[in-house]
Amino acid sequence: QVQLVESGGGLVQPGGSLRLSCAASTSIVTISSMGWYRQAPGKQRELVAAIPRGGNLIYADSVKGRFTISRDNVKNTVYLQMNDLRPEDTAVYYCNFLPSSITWGQGTQVTVSS
Repeated sequence: QVQLVESGGGLVQPGGSLRLSCAASTSIVTISSMGWYRQAPGKQRELVAAIPRGGNLIYADSVKGRFTISRDNVKNTVYLQMNDLRPEDTAVYYCNFLPSSITWGQGTQVTVSS
């Protein structure tokens, strides 16, 4: 089974930026629809951004204009560039296929706080 490893999270002040990475063990992510998800404490996991196999990029309304999803087909990696971070963006961020179809990894914690 393909493994996905998320990294790049951390503590950042409001208005700051982070770039998350999702490194895959195979190249399947370069031809599949992939998504970044997040789960905040006490809330359900939600889709934040997705890069379909074909078609337009998908973003949750709450992150439009601030987050950008992309992928590097050479590195088998999917990225999430997050700008103008807000406290409500605090969550554990995960990557998975779209729709999610493999066991969730550990994710990477993003904390936005002053």
